[in-house]
Amino acid sequence: MRTLIAQTFTLQDVSKLRHVVAEHAETCGLHGPRLDDFVLAVHESVVNAVEHAGGWGRFKLYTVDGVICSETSDRGAGIPEPYVNGAKRPSDSSYTGRGIYLIRRLCDAADFRTGPTGTTVLLTMRLPRPAGRNSRGRMRRIRVTAPGGRPFGRFAA
Repeated sequence: MRTLIAQTFTLQDVSKLRHVVAEHAETCGLHGPRLDDFVLAVHESVVNAVEHAGGWGRFKLYTVDGVICSETSDRGAGIPEPYVNGAKRPSDSSYTGRGIYLIRRLCDAADFRTGPTGTTVLLTMRLPRPAGRNSRGRMRRIRVTAPGGRPFGRFAA
């Protein structure tokens, strides 16, 4: 496990934390829509802690076994059961419930541990395999030829 960030946060830290998470996630290999999705999901977890759990929390970003993980913890009263599932899309007129709904759809995995003494939100996103000799990328098509440049039948690998 490699810890990238470990800090407490308040409302004043939310914007800066979002940018730092984006930088670290990109350095770890997330790009394009997957990077945007992960950063938005992390942002939602942090904003939820600030808005619904006393205005502050603890945040940790780390990598382990080919995934990047964020852990947002607070000391709030917990998430009400109907919201934890996050399976049903909130109505367009609903004020609450969108954050968890989004989080569950943006990351590869989202785990909510919640109770009367606080909540921990663990988000994970698989990182792309690094290019190199030992990675299994797409196979290139090659043509096998005999001496003199003539192909062996119709064989192509």
